[in-house]
Amino acid sequence: MQRRTILIATLMFAVAAALPARDDSPKDGFFTTSDGVKIHYLTLGSKGSWVVLIHGYTGNAEHNWFSNGIAAALAKNHRVAALDNRNHGKSDKPTLNGAGKASDTIELMDYLKIDKAHIGGYSMGGGITGQLLATHPERFITAHFGGSGIMETDPDWIAKLAPDKQGRDPEEDKVSHSLRINHAMDNGMSKEEAEKLAATPPAPRPTAATPAARPAAPAIDLANLKVPIIIINGEFDRPRAKSTRAAREAKDVEIVVLPGKSHLTAIAGGYMPKEYVNSLVGFINGHDQ
Repeated sequence: MQRRTILIATLMFAVAAALPARDDSPKDGFFTTSDGVKIHYLTLGSKGSWVVLIHGYTGNAEHNWFSNGIAAALAKNHRVAALDNRNHGKSDKPTLNGAGKASDTIELMDYLKIDKAHIGGYSMGGGITGQLLATHPERFITAHFGGSGIMETDPDWIAKLAPDKQGRDPEEDKVSHSLRINHAMDNGMSKEEAEKLAATPPAPRPTAATPAARPAAPAIDLANLKVPIIIINGEFDRPRAKSTRAAREAKDVEIVVLPGKSHLTAIAGGYMPKEYVNSLVGFINGHDQ
């Protein structure tokens, strides 16, 4: 009886080893940039046009796009690629707590032989998307800004901006606490060390609008841009400030405001409303090539 049990277990292991990887499981990959930085990325999906996703400051590809279900929803009709920006996640960290670099996204696309894609990012990733939209518009099918957007630059228009709704999702602090723990662990801390660090009051967190998270982007000529744009922000995350210029100047723009959501609760797993996923998937499907 014991020999039979061992034999059955061995056969089951052999069959499991022979099975292909599940289509809904992301695949890990690495490549090295032209300046020698090793970048980690995840891919999901086997058909359709590419969607390239860029996470926010102190985040990573897994938590920003996969654990909340966004990547899986997109992968039903598309191939998804999401990188860990340099200084984040499993990628090299030449500058501890440093920002990402826009050219890494283009190098990832070149490495995967992606000519054009639906490119988008959250927070810092949205800042990077804006840089790429200004410098490499030919690589875009559509552009997606989450927790970010295209800010006004003209002082006269800035003065005319209607005020955004004030407030804060009470769950925002919980998500911020978890994000700090994850980022500290990405930087090599143990869970205990990371939790101790997260217990201290955080410094002001850089956002897509601050230099620490986003270097100054080249000017975007929205009036002549032929790339459809979607901008998604929480109600308490300055949505008007981030979208009014695009609504005025761009030819094809969709603006989504998530009621009651702040910067992090708009996208974090367990807090993100279905409207984020449904809006993004519908937009990309509707503008596909």
